[in-house]
Amino acid sequence: MEGLEEKLKVLSIARRSCPEEPTYLLDVALQPSGLLAVSCSNFTIHLHNKDTLKQVGEYQGHNGRLCGVTFGHTSSDLLYSGSADGTVRVWDVRHPGTEAAQKFKSDPAHCYCSFDLSCSDMLLCAGTEQVDSEDSFLIFWDSRKPAGGLLGVYSESHSDDITQVCFHPRDKDRLASGSTDGLVNVFDLSRGAEEDALLATCNSDSSASSVCWSGANYTQLLCLSHDEGLHLWDLGQLDTDEPLTIFSTSDARSLTLLADGRGVDYLVGGRWLEDTQKLLVVGGKNNGDLHLMECDARGLHLLRSLEGGHASTVRCFLWDAAGEALFTGGEDAQLLLWKPGGEELTPGKRESMKSESALRLKSRPHKKHGYHREKKTA
Repeated sequence: MEGLEEKLKVLSIARRSCPEEPTYLLDVALQPSGLLAVSCSNFTIHLHNKDTLKQVGEYQGHNGRLCGVTFGHTSSDLLYSGSADGTVRVWDVRHPGTEAAQKFKSDPAHCYCSFDLSCSDMLLCAGTEQVDSEDSFLIFWDSRKPAGGLLGVYSESHSDDITQVCFHPRDKDRLASGSTDGLVNVFDLSRGAEEDALLATCNSDSSASSVCWSGANYTQLLCLSHDEGLHLWDLGQLDTDEPLTIFSTSDARSLTLLADGRGVDYLVGGRWLEDTQKLLVVGGKNNGDLHLMECDARGLHLLRSLEGGHASTVRCFLWDAAGEALFTGGEDAQLLLWKPGGEELTPGKRESMKSESALRLKSRPHKKHGYHREKKTA
């Protein structure tokens, strides 16, 4: 099997898509049959052909900032999107431009800043912003109920904005959540009540921005923080006396990672690549250059730098294992396809298309807390 470094070494820009209206590209999801969904800072969702990047559809309906998009695992014609407008909506990609086929919501005071869909497509979960300076909630729905059947909430495990909820890729009952309170919680939903369901609490000592499952059997958890910290934990050690932490740094910017002896300016995110059994972490420079790194017990190791693509901060990426291709999107409004031996039809790095309205869409300030629980912590 070809290694990850060899796959990344041959990447070059094959396609570039820029919408007419300047907008940040925030998140990207891939449908196995060939569609890309991209969430934008103007509250719209764009559908693209994954090979040509040609836009083939658009959805409008949300009136608050989007917190992600994901295709159904068992019903890939359904696209889910979450928003601060207090709804999770379901779109039928066989009918681009139509209204949402389904809408899930809870209390009118709830603004969602994260959501995810279980691997069985049966359960939806959204994480709220802090409500009335006191509580934040994990909201659960049965996705099979056309009226948006609300199942219940967890309200005791986080004390601030829940910035990420992430279902386990194989276990429909396993859920991880991260928050600006500095905690990353792991739940077994089959246990029912919140206190019983909480298996572990890992402390990131800072505001958690993203969480993803990793490792050969998805027993590891990667957490990135808003101040560019990175923590990799081994949940397989929960019932042992061994430490959970595999690797941790409070500031990845301080690490010497690049050929010029410098570090990255920010971390975009991380993904476990099943085809190569590697954890890929993407970092960037403020000029738009990207740096692809492997993360393991030894730390972060640079595999490949991608230059000449983006003109400013990159917000999202996605690895297409079948096509051995990388998709990236950012604040310059550009969606790029990087492929082996790719030759861009219209070469040349585009200028940033940032607009005044887009520049005002900064993330709200996040407080840095660190809380300890009685559960085993990292």
